[in-house]
Amino acid sequence: MKTGPKYKIARRLGASIFEKTQTQKFALSESRKGRRRTGKRPRALSEYGRQLIEKQKVRYTYLLREGQFSRYVNKALSSQGSNNAELLYKMLESRLDNAVYRLGFANTRGLARQLVSHGHMTVNGRKVTIPSYRLSKGDKAAVRMESRNKSVFSGLAERLKDHNPPAWLRLDGFQGEVVGEPKAEAGELQFDLTSVIEYYSR
Repeated sequence: MKTGPKYKIARRLGASIFEKTQTQKFALSESRKGRRRTGKRPRALSEYGRQLIEKQKVRYTYLLREGQFSRYVNKALSSQGSNNAELLYKMLESRLDNAVYRLGFANTRGLARQLVSHGHMTVNGRKVTIPSYRLSKGDKAAVRMESRNKSVFSGLAERLKDHNPPAWLRLDGFQGEVVGEPKAEAGELQFDLTSVIEYYSR
């Protein structure tokens, strides 16, 4: 998925949704920009407009095209007796490319997707090249033995020593295991999934 200029998109959405924009420099530029907004009262967003922005935040965070994302949402909406927003989060986080990113094998979701697509990752010992492959509890995702000496993984072993994945993942060297279900910690998310569900329920 092509995203365009990341700083521009992040500013428009009002959130540092890309790894590239999760810096002090970006936060400082946003605060300065806010101080320059004088003399004009900002136009209030409609509820629809707010929901649309929240949807875009999620799409750009997980690098999904509209069609891909709407399928996840529709699947969450069709599930009876569950928290739709919570289920949507679990499905997005359980993607193989996201797990590769969360485990620290890649420093961006974009790179994680490339690693999967190019055949550098395995699930339960078998090569998987589908970034959207959904992991379940007990699954083990690992860097292929044949790929570990490639330049893209240079210095990875050292970096992983200081990496702390989320609680639903356990890291052991070049391998990670799903040990629970993805659950967002308070204040962790930069988007509101309930608003996204409401947007698609209109």
